[in-house]
Formats: sequence, C-alpha cells, structure tokens
Amino acid sequence: MDIKSLKSDFPIFKNIPSLVYLDSTATSLKPKSVIDKEIEYYEKYSANVFRGVYKISEKATEEYEETRKIIADFINAEKTDEIIFTRSTTESINLVAYSLGRKIINQGDDIVTSIMEHHSNFVPWQQLALENGATFKVIDITDDGFLDLDFAMLDKIITKKTKILALTYISNVLGTINPIKKIAKAVKSINPKVIVVVDAAQAVPHMNVNVQDLGCDFLTFSSHKMLGPTGVGVLWGRYELLAEMFPFNYGGEMIQEVYIDKTIFKSPPHKFEAGTPHISGVIALKEAINYLKRIGMDHVRAHEKKILHYAIDSLETEYGKKIKIIGPRTLENRAGIVAFTFAGYHSHDIAQVLDEEGVCIRAGHHCAMPLHNRLGVNASARASFYIYNTNYDVDMIVNGLKKVIKILG
Repeated sequence: MDIKSLKSDFPIFKNIPSLVYLDSTATSLKPKSVIDKEIEYYEKYSANVFRGVYKISEKATEEYEETRKIIADFINAEKTDEIIFTRSTTESINLVAYSLGRKIINQGDDIVTSIMEHHSNFVPWQQLALENGATFKVIDITDDGFLDLDFAMLDKIITKKTKILALTYISNVLGTINPIKKIAKAVKSINPKVIVVVDAAQAVPHMNVNVQDLGCDFLTFSSHKMLGPTGVGVLWGRYELLAEMFPFNYGGEMIQEVYIDKTIFKSPPHKFEAGTPHISGVIALKEAINYLKRIGMDHVRAHEKKILHYAIDSLETEYGKKIKIIGPRTLENRAGIVAFTFAGYHSHDIAQVLDEEGVCIRAGHHCAMPLHNRLGVNASARASFYIYNTNYDVDMIVNGLKKVIKILG
C-alpha cells in the first residue's frame, strides 16, 4: 500500500501533521470520504428513516438499508435481514444476553467464556449466570497467550449443560487470533445446541471474516474501529435464532400492530431496532467498508503483520529484558496489537511522556481486568496498528521510551 497517499485521505493528519496515532484498537481514524458521507445525510436528505413517504425520507431509508446489504456481503451473511444495527459491540452482546440468554439459561446450565475477554464479552454473561443460577466457566490462557484448550479434552469444558460459548476472535490486549472455526466445529460436535457468540470487534476491521465459514451463531463488531463513525454497532445472527428472540427495546418502528391487550412485533432485523437510529452513522459506515474493500482485507492484514514484526523486533532489540511484550510470538496467530510493560514504569506515565512526543498509545487494563490479574500486572501500555501506520511510527515509540527513562529515572 502507498501509505503516504493513503494518509492524505485522513484530514486529521493535515490538521496534526506530526501525529503518531497508535490506538486504533480503541477507535480508528476516519477518512474524508466517510466524514463527507455523514455530512451528506445532514445536508441533502436529513429525514427520519422508514416513516416518511416524501422523497428525502425515502432517500435516507434507501441509503440506510444499502449499508445493511453491504455489511451482509462484507461478512458473507446468508440474509440481509440477519444484520442488526446497534450502538456498539457492547450493546450487540448485551442484546444477545438479554433477548436470547434470559430465554434459554436456567439454573444448572453452563455459560462458558475466557479470561482474555473484553469486559463487554465477560460481564454480561457473568451477570446472566448469577441472575439465573447458571455456572459461569472461564477458559484460562497459556503463558504464551493462547487459549488453554486441549481439543482432545474439550468435553471437560463443553458438556450437555453448556448453553452459550462466548469468545473473542482477537484479544484486544494479547493480540491473539483465536481459531474460532476450529473451536466452533469441535464444540458443536460435543453439543450441537451450544450457541457460539463471537466478539469480532478487533477482527472485522483487520482481516477477512466469513460468518458462514466460521460456524458461529452470533458475531458482533463496531463501526468506529473500522474507519466508520462512533455510535454504530453491528450484530449478525442466524435468522432462525433472531426470529425466536424477544425484542431488546420496545418503541417506534419495531411494531407491526398494537392493541390494548397485545402487540405484534416486526420480523428481524427491525424487531431489534426500536426508535430513531444513528442514521448518518449507519449511512457513513458503508463508505468505510467500501474504503477497506478498495484496499483489500488481505492487504490490510499483510501490512499490519509487517509493522508488527518490525515493532516487536525493534523494541526487544533496543530494550532487551527491560521490556516485556505480552502475547503470542508467532505473527500468524497475532494481530497488530503490542501490549507491554516497561522497566517498572506505570503505563500511564509511559503514555503521558509519549504524548509529549506526539505519540498516542493506550494505558491501563484496556477493559480486561481479569486478564491483567491473570498476567500478574495491574496495567499495560498498548500500541495498535492500522492501515495508516508505518515503521516510522514504531521508531517514535522506541525513541520515546528513551525519554521515559530520562525523565522518570
């Protein structure tokens, strides 16, 4: 990829030429075409969707529904109606936990997740288990950052009591790419009724994702992590499951008919989209997807692997045992995320010093406290890479850490 040309598509680099942005795991930057698409809605057809018979409302609805079709194609959903718009990955997971989980989970059932999960794919299931009297099982990790799964012994974890398995596709701390397809197939062979929920917030923006090939039942991701606007999430689910679930919210546009004594709801996806949505954000999301498609997801992944290799090699060559990089060492099993601890300095201090050099990284537990407790660290610094990053950005981290030593002693 021609990164110099690509970066010119992002207005933030024109406004802050010295910016070194290494926090795309939290939220990505936005190209001008996405920003323009959102503005287009407000300037040319700013009306509510579905509810108007006048031209600009019909135009808004057409643009909004076109995004649903583009997403379905992007992740290879069987039906467009399997795509539900939410506010975030977090809301998407909570929707499944509320609308399906509270329907199927009873006392004595098992819910399984892992220690590497983001809080959004941990706490909803933990709370559901506590409320309904289910057993909450947490899969551990190995010392090198992989799920501690012996497939020959998987029936010790997954049993006839297991109702839900919720796993991240890519850890937002370790960078581990979990073998979701292999896991889903193995789990379904033990208990075909297990519902497999995948948090793909860190996967869909960075690699090819095919929901039919994965063999999962639900998959979630966010617009803002893949060049799109904030405030838009996506839930994909198998249609037969969505059709059986009760609504998450009640209100406008998810209604078929209302009577004094009963209400008939619309079919999916609209059954789950009560109220006025983030119309401009959904419309602009399709431009973000089109932007990524023009680059090609294989190229996105290849670019990140090159920077990841350079980053790990540069940091360890320069600092040796002073730096501890968390997660797998094999590039094939790792996304463009480098979380680390450095010479006993607190991650917030590291981030603050790097910020003075124009370098943006994340510091803290990254909404993964159980994982950090398992690793024996209270916080970590995290650099994450995307299509607009280069080796120069890595060099800025390396040099910035020298300043950390100089300032903090």
